[in-house]
Order: sequence, then structure tokens, then C-alpha cells
Amino acid sequence: MAAKVEPFWKRKTLDQLDQDEWESLCDGCGLCCLQKLEDEDDGAVYYTRIACKLLDMKTCRCTDYANRRASVPDCIQLTPSQADEFQWLPPTCGYRLVAERKDLPLWHHLVCGDPDAVHHERISQSGRMLAEGSVPEDDWEEHLIFRAG
Repeated sequence: MAAKVEPFWKRKTLDQLDQDEWESLCDGCGLCCLQKLEDEDDGAVYYTRIACKLLDMKTCRCTDYANRRASVPDCIQLTPSQADEFQWLPPTCGYRLVAERKDLPLWHHLVCGDPDAVHHERISQSGRMLAEGSVPEDDWEEHLIFRAG
């Protein structure tokens, strides 16, 4: 009887992943595409429910992923070399979990096979976000949803 092969995210580190494996770790929650505020005193990062202007607020996917940095220059391109900085990502994020050598949650599409599970389980903010231009930046503090870390 052949030994069961562990899924790639359990047997590889982030820097060992190929491009398809890397991209597949994204669960489609869109949380990393929400506007964030940093506390100047302690450096804590707070997520708001205000979506980046490129985020589709229903599907939680970038509407121009390939060219996103052209219209959103401060969009962060995640790379394996930044893994030690992933604490700002949500605790459910596949990139953060693999960086921390933890398993993916049962609702993650690589585990359950359903790319919409992230929405059914209400991990994403689908249907609960506000458009970036609809809230003055001075009012973003009124729309905090959680603290990263």
C-alpha cells in the first residue's frame, strides 16, 4: 500500500512553491485588500471594512490583478521572502498559515474543493464592505472590523 502524500502546503515551505501553488494559497477572502490603519503609538494594524478601489465587493477578487500596481502603487506584492512580516495578514490567511507551518482551515478551497466556502463561512467580507470612495479617509476609524496580529 502506497504512503499517503501530504498536500504541498504541508510538505513545502513558501519559497519552495511554484507559481500555481503560490497563487492557489489565496483563499479569496479579500481581507488583505481592505484599507488598514496603523496605530502610531504601538504599530498595531487595524482592518477597516473599506475595500480597495479594485476589489470586487461581492467576489472579493481584484478586478485588475495583473495590473493592480499601476493604479494602486502601494498595493503589496506578497513574496516568500516577506514571510516573517506576514503578521499583518488575517490569522486565516493561507500565506500566513503556511509561513507559520500551520495547516489550512477546513473551509479553504484547497481542502474542501469549494472556492465559495470562504464566503459561506463568512470569513470574507463579501456583501459587508464599503467602497473606498464612499467614506472620507478621516472617517475610516469608524469602520474598524479587527486588529491584525
